[in-house]
Amino acid sequence: MFFRAATADPADLARAVAYPADGPIAALTAEKIREELAAGQFRPEWIWFAEDEDGEVLARALWWGRADSERPIALDCLQVRASVADPAAVAAGLLAAGHAAFGNLPVFNISLPRGWRTEPELAAAVAWRQEAAYRSGLTREIERLRYEWTPEAGTAGPTGRLVFRDGTDEEFLDAFVRLSAGSLDLHTQTELRSMDAEQLAREDVEFYLDCPGERSWWRLAHLPDGTLAGMAIPSATPYHRNVGYLGVVPEQRGQGLIDEILGEITRFHAAEGAERITATTDTANAPMAAAFDRAGYQVSEIRLVLEGPSGR
Repeated sequence: MFFRAATADPADLARAVAYPADGPIAALTAEKIREELAAGQFRPEWIWFAEDEDGEVLARALWWGRADSERPIALDCLQVRASVADPAAVAAGLLAAGHAAFGNLPVFNISLPRGWRTEPELAAAVAWRQEAAYRSGLTREIERLRYEWTPEAGTAGPTGRLVFRDGTDEEFLDAFVRLSAGSLDLHTQTELRSMDAEQLAREDVEFYLDCPGERSWWRLAHLPDGTLAGMAIPSATPYHRNVGYLGVVPEQRGQGLIDEILGEITRFHAAEGAERITATTDTANAPMAAAFDRAGYQVSEIRLVLEGPSGR
């Protein structure tokens, strides 16, 4: 078995694009792969093959990054030929080779329909990917709901319960620290086992500053008397406007204020002409999922996220 990255040769890239997608987990279309290559979000060195001794491609992995990324951020597509007897072993070798070349462990996102565990063929296809990910160092797993809002859902008007304003970098840093206490977000819970709240807050600030959204969009949420209630960070992906980050400080939770903050983010994006707003939350974070449901967001898919020990 031989593992290698694609080359910039048009014939090699054509092989990557034309690779047949076996199995029940949908692969990216050839048109989508070409679009991502043109945008610099797929690159030849981020497309990897597993080949047999005759040069036949037995597996393909497509890693994705932003146009300005030095290294890939996520594995978007992993396919192994249905004829391969041990797909987990081949996939694990392919991922390990890619990780060694990149010098990092990009997360592996698997997009699935609701109820995927009840479909035996689909569950089996997920299982060998999970095993391959674990063998290659992606040992943490989070299942997330991916939501979408479209204009047909409408927006709720402000109620006056909260006042939104811009804030300084230090104010936002403090808000991140306060919001992490008692968070139901699995990433936050995990990171707080190995670092303090301020270090995590600084990493979160850097993460959202690095997203395509603008810093000028960020808002602090206050009660009318000036008491901090939470934070709203509208953001964006390379494709759509995005909810980003939102939350309520511990002492104000349980009063429905999360609906006010989500409403502010939705109104902001809608006023900018957004035709789609995406959002994700852990399946374990039932209060956040309920808030998305109330705001008219619809679940578009389940996203199984496999990541390394250090998280994001």
